[in-house]
Amino acid sequence: MTQTANYYKNQSLVSVVIANYNHGRYLATAIESVLSQSYKNYEIIIVDDGSTDGSRSVAEQYPSVRYFYQQNQGLSAARNKGIDVALGKYIVFLDADDWLYNEAISINLEFLTGNRNAAFVSGAHQKINTNDGTSVTVSFNLANEPYQQLLQGNYIGMHATVMYRKWALQEFKFDTSLRACEDYDIYLRITKRYPVIHHQHVIAAYLHHGGNMSFNYSFMLSNALKVLERFGNKNNLNSVDKALGIDNWKQYYTTEAANVLTILPLKKMLQQRDSLRILYDYNRSFFFKLVTKKGWQALKNKFKSVIGKHGVSETNPPLYHVNLGDLNRTQPFSTQFGYDRGGPVDRYYIEKFLAKHSHLIKGRVLEIGDNEYTLHFGASNVAQSEILHIDSNNTKATYVGDLSNAPTLPNNTFDCIILTQTLQFIYDYQKAIATCFRVLKPGGSLLLTVPGISHIPQDEWGKYCCWSFTETSIQKTTSEHFGSDYIQTEAYGNVLVATAFLYGMGRYELHDATLNAHDPHYQVIITAACRKPAIL
Repeated sequence: MTQTANYYKNQSLVSVVIANYNHGRYLATAIESVLSQSYKNYEIIIVDDGSTDGSRSVAEQYPSVRYFYQQNQGLSAARNKGIDVALGKYIVFLDADDWLYNEAISINLEFLTGNRNAAFVSGAHQKINTNDGTSVTVSFNLANEPYQQLLQGNYIGMHATVMYRKWALQEFKFDTSLRACEDYDIYLRITKRYPVIHHQHVIAAYLHHGGNMSFNYSFMLSNALKVLERFGNKNNLNSVDKALGIDNWKQYYTTEAANVLTILPLKKMLQQRDSLRILYDYNRSFFFKLVTKKGWQALKNKFKSVIGKHGVSETNPPLYHVNLGDLNRTQPFSTQFGYDRGGPVDRYYIEKFLAKHSHLIKGRVLEIGDNEYTLHFGASNVAQSEILHIDSNNTKATYVGDLSNAPTLPNNTFDCIILTQTLQFIYDYQKAIATCFRVLKPGGSLLLTVPGISHIPQDEWGKYCCWSFTETSIQKTTSEHFGSDYIQTEAYGNVLVATAFLYGMGRYELHDATLNAHDPHYQVIITAACRKPAIL
């Protein structure tokens, strides 16, 4: 990597956009870090988003800086203003309380000039704690494609390490409806369509101080999850990466909150309402363990509003005093099983089941309807993927027919059959199970999911819907063919999940702790892993 400005002599203009809101005390350091760059063909743009702290006077000390003031509209709007006025071919966004190291622009430019197809490049950074002066280097080595990796979490971490080609930002502006994580959103949108680069060079410093937005854990988490709702649905094979990303975000912010709370005395802990709230929402066992240790009664009295809003009361509400809230209606929130609200609740259980048994998805695999789950969960273990579809017009189908009467399916052929959410549409479902047993190889597996508590589809499939099931009915039906020793069934759900599913709530509107609480009296999804005996 070259260290000289001469390498880039007469090269393209780089626009460094500094979005600022009341960070005047840090602004000079940010500006000076740009002025100290080894690469000299740059412009500095400050977009002041309605500051009231004298930021303008700081900016006016630097005649070369282009200063723009606007009424407070939020970070996304400020950055979009910077894109609009930027003259450079490349754009870097530097927050007013961070800074760039001397070679930052040079390093990123060299990567982009070496790969002209890349929409942006990102690098490593340092976190610097203003309380004690300690620092830690944050560097990430990509294990997957950038889009897939971003679904699992924000590997970039700090926006100032990113250098964009301006054309990418002209195509993808920042979403002004997002109050945070707008950078995470734009990374996902760009990487979904264009290649990008990531390297390990440390090029920027992230200043940790009491005013960072990132310390508002529940606020940041809610925005990260809001961003993820837009990506990785069942139609693009990234639903598992998205689910992993949601779990990773929750774990990250609950861990950060726990680290803050555990070192505080009770009085100060009670002041950390945001940290307490996120633990209560997403890591309730730790929450109660912590507050019991430090004084549950004091926290219950001080924190009653949060518990009342987000939790379950200690006793049932009095007769005639149930607060139905948003559920006090006879129409569901969604008639599309929650697809329009971030994805169906039942997909959480289906994909968790398939991930658990992914080692069985191998060899020659038959899936009903399409082969998305085969390709995703079986991946390289699948030697041949087959599709059975009832519609002869389906061009992807390798077999056409009704599973309850499918003579074209050969005996003892498939290593695995994936049959998810289909049996309810087959009137003679017992014959469908018999067909699966017949066409499986000895030792082959049937991975089956069926609905329990569910509403009837409101599209054309509604007229074909015949059945809902219980774990008992699936045990009896599958054991008639496979034998009780060769089946493993599970039921998932509870009264809240069942209610949310019937109302059409999205999967990400429920916490994992809620989804993972199973009550056998409220079965939303039933799964069965069935193995055909190796010796008949």
